[in-house]
Amino acid sequence: MFRGLVAQRLVALFAGGWMLLNFPLLSLWDRDLSVLGVPLFPLALFAGWAALIAALAWIVESDGD
Repeated sequence: MFRGLVAQRLVALFAGGWMLLNFPLLSLWDRDLSVLGVPLFPLALFAGWAALIAALAWIVESDGD
């Protein structure tokens, strides 16, 4: 289905997403701080998740090789 550079990018995105949503990096955002009334932790969590989805769409939909 996916070959070459696209497959490598998807694996790299998976690894980056795994690290982004894992404990050590998530603990950086666990502070008593609000941004526009939204606590920082859920905001950072959903922003990172949205960035992963956007990057996935960009990789898959690009013209590629």
